[in-house]
This record gives sequence, structure tokens and C-alpha cells, in this order.
Amino acid sequence: MSLYRLKQFYWSMVSKINDEDIDFLKMHLETYELQLFHQLPTHEQKHSINVARDVKSTCNQRVLQSGNLIKVALLHDIGKIYSNMNPIDKSIMVIVDNITNGKIKLHKKSKNVNMYYNHGDIGYNLLRKYGYDDRFLFLVKNHHNNNITQDIELNLLKECDDRN
Repeated sequence: MSLYRLKQFYWSMVSKINDEDIDFLKMHLETYELQLFHQLPTHEQKHSINVARDVKSTCNQRVLQSGNLIKVALLHDIGKIYSNMNPIDKSIMVIVDNITNGKIKLHKKSKNVNMYYNHGDIGYNLLRKYGYDDRFLFLVKNHHNNNITQDIELNLLKECDDRN
């Protein structure tokens, strides 16, 4: 476990949505998407905003188009609207996952374990009902899939997600 994980925990405990965040959201999300987004816990909202800002900045640095990827970043954890995990629960999952080398994944009946490992699939299924295109859904579904390595956008999303 790294010192960075401690920083992430601290950030999640003190996260607040400010006016700049609200403006950023309004710039990139439609009304129905904002309604979905606001169902996330505040710490997950702030995380997604930070990931989206990082995506925008990284795309600018690498001279890549970021338009759709910013929206993907904002909605990448949308499957967590069905979760009641707080930052402490999430931290425990990260620690247990690390200690067991991922073997905790076998306890799929636990709601927290299921959410931790499958929120991408859950978000995919939720957003599919809203008619998002296959590429958008692929990115949401696979943002924790380390078996896909030859996808520039997915790799950028994963990189920004890991940093935030």
C-alpha cells in the first residue's frame, strides 16, 4: 500500500463539490446525466470530476481529442449509484483485495465485493438503457480491465482514474 492511497482516502473524506465543479459538470453533461451523476455519493462525484479534469489535461498535453472521453470519465463509476460503500468501506476493500491478491473476488455474494469488482459492468448496463454508443459503453465497462492494453483512450482513462 502506498502513501498515495492514504492521500486518496483523505481526499474522499473531505471531498466537497464547489461552484467550479458544478460549472464543469454543466458544461459536459446533459440534464438527465446530471440527475444520474448526483445519485453518486459526494466522494465518488468528486473523484469522477477529478478524473475528468485529469483526462482533459492529459489529452491537451498529448494533443488528443478529449470531448467524449471527458463525459466517459464523469460517468465511469456511475454503477456505484447502487452502492452504499463509504470511503472507509472502500478503503477496507482495497486493503483486503491487496492482502488476498484479489482472492476476495471469490466472495461475489457480498454486495461490497460485487460493487468493488463489477461497478463497470453495472454502469455499462445502466447506461446502455440510455442509448450510449458501443464505444462509450466499452470504456465504462472496461475501465478496470487490465487485460486490454492496446487501446489509447482506455489506457488514458485508467491512468487518470488511478491517479485520482
